[in-house]
Amino acid sequence: MTLLLPALQSPTGPAASREAVRFGDLSLTYGRLAEASAALAARIADAGRVAVWATPTAETVIAVVAALRAGVPAVPLNPRTGESELAHILADSAPTAVLAGPDDTLPGALEKLRRVTVDTRAFERTDGHPAVEADPEAPALIVYTSGTTGPPKGAVLPRRAIAASLDALEDAWGWTGDDVLVHALPLFHVHGLILGVLGPLRRGGSLRHLGKFSAEGVARELGSGGTMLFGVPTMYHRLAEVLDTPAGAAERDALARALAGARLLVSGSAALPVHDHERIAAATGRRVIERYGMTETLMNTGIRADGVPRPGTVGPPLAGVELRLVEEDGTVLDEPGAIGEIQVRGPNLFTGYLNRPDATAAAHTANGWFRTGDVGTVDEDGYVTIVGRKATDLIKSGGYKIGAGEIENVLLAHPGVREVAVTGEEDPDLGERVVAWVVAADPDSPPPAEELADHVAGQLAPHKRPRTVRFLDALPRNDLGKIMKRSLRA
Repeated sequence: MTLLLPALQSPTGPAASREAVRFGDLSLTYGRLAEASAALAARIADAGRVAVWATPTAETVIAVVAALRAGVPAVPLNPRTGESELAHILADSAPTAVLAGPDDTLPGALEKLRRVTVDTRAFERTDGHPAVEADPEAPALIVYTSGTTGPPKGAVLPRRAIAASLDALEDAWGWTGDDVLVHALPLFHVHGLILGVLGPLRRGGSLRHLGKFSAEGVARELGSGGTMLFGVPTMYHRLAEVLDTPAGAAERDALARALAGARLLVSGSAALPVHDHERIAAATGRRVIERYGMTETLMNTGIRADGVPRPGTVGPPLAGVELRLVEEDGTVLDEPGAIGEIQVRGPNLFTGYLNRPDATAAAHTANGWFRTGDVGTVDEDGYVTIVGRKATDLIKSGGYKIGAGEIENVLLAHPGVREVAVTGEEDPDLGERVVAWVVAADPDSPPPAEELADHVAGQLAPHKRPRTVRFLDALPRNDLGKIMKRSLRA
């Protein structure tokens, strides 16, 4: 097969001096990254499977690239994972070694593994290890899901799926080696690691990682040569807040110029509220585009760079991806606007869940469609809109199917609402009633609940009005900024 990262195979001449990744003051050229990863690959070639202590550092990049070069499956570990969850992941994936930076303090659960230190400051120079021409179906990464319905499951991602998704995004976004990607995403999941690190490296482009997200960092890096920004809705919300505030004119103007000059602003991992779409567009003249993917499928859909941006949608299926909507009884829904579970099929899919043939079988139909558990609609142009998760965002009230997302977008347009999440709650009359969890713009003077309910009914339909409004100081979120609705319902 084609090498996953051809630019790192044997960079010579000008390619060797081109910047591959930058973390703060530390920059690695393609030549140095190739040399460091080859040396590390030689040390882990017989490891069988390795864990990677995935901090947002250059050491994590070297570790993952080295594993790919050696043909050794890597298990990225979230450094913030709790003790019991970490123990489960280690027992399930059974790595023989852990790759970590020299200054990393590892928890006791990792002490039984051979520690292989990844040091960008000093590494043993050897003849290195040539990149493996592995089978396309060979596992490249084992990424653990969030485990919302039980212990996390390890999604086995083959080299074929990574190549297919990244090449589909090259087609959709015109992604080239001239692009400089800016982001501050964690490096233990699909968005930050596969799209955000392997994406630029597969194209021969470069990555500037902010370490910690800030509007100032985004403005600095986009304003000094960055061409693309990847983020999650929480990050874009914070950027919109800076652009929308009358204070700090210098910071606001610098950010607006930087965002306006970027080639692509991409949001993912959750839906970006339409209110934030509009605020950013008004201040910069640029539209944020969205894409849709998940751990098991990598990327499924995306707004094309040469397409029409439509706030609230995630675009049409990417090249090679089949997508359909299915009713609960298995009926395929063809009419535009119908709401159903999204199922996908294509070369972007994972191999299966590690050690879980039962879960793998349950996640697929007999003819190979993957059941995403997400609910959505498809319009006449093929653009997909995500309603939400089947378990938490599809509310069945009074005989109607109601998507939580559209109610959230309407509530976010109310001046008294800073953040909101909408869920369903058991109701003896309606089946489920609509519940809005609201963070008020002014906590000392929240808007009346009846006013918010009337606002929704006036914009949408009476049956979509929240029957209950609960005010919170903050919404529970995970490391990606996704709202944890199961925590609200609990």
